[in-house]
Amino acid sequence: MGKYFGTDGVRGIANKELTNELAYQLGRFGSYVLTKNTHKEKATILVAKDTRISGDMLENSLIAGILSAGSDAVRIDVVPTPAVAYLVRTMEFDAGIMISASHNSYEYNGIKFFNHDGLKLSDEMENEIEEYILGNSSIEEEFIGTHVGRVHQDDYLKFRYLEHVRAVAKKDYSKLKLVIDTANGAASELAPTLFRELGADVHVINDKPDGFNINHQCGSTYLDGLAEYVKKHHLDFGLAFDGDADRLLAVDSKGNLVDGDKIMTICAIDMKEKQSLKNNSVVVTVMSNIGFHKAMREKDLEVEVTKVGDRYVLERMLEKDYVIGGEQSGHIIFLEHNTTGDGLLTAVKLCNAVLDSGQSLDSLSEIMQIYPQVLLNAKISSENKEDFDKNEMINKRIDEITQALDGNGRILIRPSGTEPLVRVMLEGEDLEKLNAYALELVKLFEDYLK
Repeated sequence: MGKYFGTDGVRGIANKELTNELAYQLGRFGSYVLTKNTHKEKATILVAKDTRISGDMLENSLIAGILSAGSDAVRIDVVPTPAVAYLVRTMEFDAGIMISASHNSYEYNGIKFFNHDGLKLSDEMENEIEEYILGNSSIEEEFIGTHVGRVHQDDYLKFRYLEHVRAVAKKDYSKLKLVIDTANGAASELAPTLFRELGADVHVINDKPDGFNINHQCGSTYLDGLAEYVKKHHLDFGLAFDGDADRLLAVDSKGNLVDGDKIMTICAIDMKEKQSLKNNSVVVTVMSNIGFHKAMREKDLEVEVTKVGDRYVLERMLEKDYVIGGEQSGHIIFLEHNTTGDGLLTAVKLCNAVLDSGQSLDSLSEIMQIYPQVLLNAKISSENKEDFDKNEMINKRIDEITQALDGNGRILIRPSGTEPLVRVMLEGEDLEKLNAYALELVKLFEDYLK
């Protein structure tokens, strides 16, 4: 991880950590690195954003940087992140850039890049961009006169993406009664349009973005309101997106959580039954629940495990020709259709599985039992974040707790990719013990690594 790039692009508080100056540099050097080997007279970069207030400000700075490096920019305003990945790949753009801080609150923003294949950047390419920003490399060319880029506006490209997702449905959704929570984010226009066109009896909540309410007590990070709505209106289930709509979570008719692990379980089994599950395998991260692995074994499905981050899931999928993978948080990749986590696509795949099975989502989700899992954050200094695993006292206590779990649970400690935090996760059978152990470990981290 570099000075600027984290696990999912560059992210920080807008106008403080993610400044206009940095956005300009990312636009200038990012577009240059991504397009310097193209043989076109002028490269074209797709630029999109979510609904947070700082999007306009950062978009203008970013585009100014792109134009200064001799590329054109095509602005498509508010769309989901997966729309950028899909459009770059299928419309032959040279790269794409999404301005979003995903599930974070409105004061944060981020900038993430996609190459011409619709893939997130490799560590090597991110490091190369950073070398330019840090002044260790410089652009030798001059982009003046006719070589300066231009900006274009396209308000229709997003509907190409919508048509792509709608084509995957291949169903009449008129039997479904559901509610979608768009998190006042990037899916606020397209998600309701999609489900209405598919014929569902669809209710919509949190689809009135004002620049400040993105992810605020709504969407995939806050499911209480969605659960209550489903129960109150006697609906089949509810679907929740995050701010940039690259993830999806659900609740069943009783308001119970159907997380990414359960969605992958349902979809993988459905794909196996349709003989479309390549290599009989699913790719997940170390965060996936023990119950997921047990459900997969019972259905004779193989599981590949990567470190946290959908980019690592995708790398394994590409390496071994797998077609489904994702995270417990709801980032799920269906590689036959897109190259990144895609909330709208995941919603369609889940609805298809429900309709094909003839069962309710409640019944389907019981295929997997969720084992209790506790996840707490320990606030530590940024300086200590990279050396979080080197403290002897903390490591000794982790070993002791692992022995006490006696093979019926696990501990996973990992640093946040975007914040000065260490995430402490415990999983097992006894929730009370897990909570006690997790609180103890958080205190140790905060005492020794403040």
